Amino acid sequence: MEAATKRHFFEHARLDPKSEERRRCHWCQIRSFATHKKLPVTIVNETDDGATLPRSFRFIDKSILTDGVEPAEEEFRSGCQCPDDEECMYSSCLCLEEMAPDSDADSDDEGGRHGRPRRKRFAYHSHGTKAGMLRSRILHSREPIYECHSGCSCSSRCPNRVVERGRQIPLQIFRTEERGWGVRCPVDIKKGQFVDRYLGEIILSEEADRRRNHSSMAKRKDVYLFALDKFSDPDSLDPRLAGPPLEVDGEFVSGPTRFINHSCEPNMRIFARVGDHADKHIHDLALFAIRDIPAGEELTFDYVDGLEELDSDAHDPSMTKDMTPCLCRSRNCRGWLW
Repeated sequence: MEAATKRHFFEHARLDPKSEERRRCHWCQIRSFATHKKLPVTIVNETDDGATLPRSFRFIDKSILTDGVEPAEEEFRSGCQCPDDEECMYSSCLCLEEMAPDSDADSDDEGGRHGRPRRKRFAYHSHGTKAGMLRSRILHSREPIYECHSGCSCSSRCPNRVVERGRQIPLQIFRTEERGWGVRCPVDIKKGQFVDRYLGEIILSEEADRRRNHSSMAKRKDVYLFALDKFSDPDSLDPRLAGPPLEVDGEFVSGPTRFINHSCEPNMRIFARVGDHADKHIHDLALFAIRDIPAGEELTFDYVDGLEELDSDAHDPSMTKDMTPCLCRSRNCRGWLW
């Protein structure tokens, strides 16, 4: 690890930026991010100095659409026409047309344009210390999040563009004692705060199955594969939602969240985030804190969130011989990943 960092800091500035060595250097990759100076991603190893990140891995700051994966055509795209950013918090915003109403949301005490009180419909708190944090109703559910986006008339400061604005905290990839690499944050994270997206290659279902079959252990490959199936519906009129869902593979190309470990009692959860409704088939996988996380605590999420049937399998002796032990060490650890 120390030798690798020395080479980067003392030699790479003199190399051609397009050289193979700099292209493969993880420190060069993360230093090329536009957010690096303000919100750096760092890599440290204070446990096993000889270990470095896999050489085959490459950092990216946005997902890659692979062959056969197409975004919506321009004629099907839409965005809100709200007259100002404030209007993007209410049901009149086109981006929120599929958001369930929230009876506990803050009311507009001053009333609407016609004097009638309105309920804020979007997913986030809008005032005070909780501004920009997910509302409790969303945080404790599996509901998707709908946001304004680049096709909308609102500004980049719109309160309904939290994931759209990207990661707003620094992250550190570090070497754990027994679970390989992990991720932590050097600053406190609040309950409901957006952390980062899970990035990777967005691939067709057939390609995902091919990669599983070529993996030395298919279930181990599933650590990095996440299906974009939140809106899958065999009865959908959109063939992209009626067919097999796309999947995100972050094993070899991803962001820092690729190194986040599993926990049966996680401090984060993945939410489906939609920008343009026409692109539901390639929605974001957005990680939010589900409780306050103090600076330095390892970030975790549940790799098998929602697959409750694992509990019964873990008590079946015929099943456990093929299952992967869980090392999260939480009080309510299920004992097995899958």
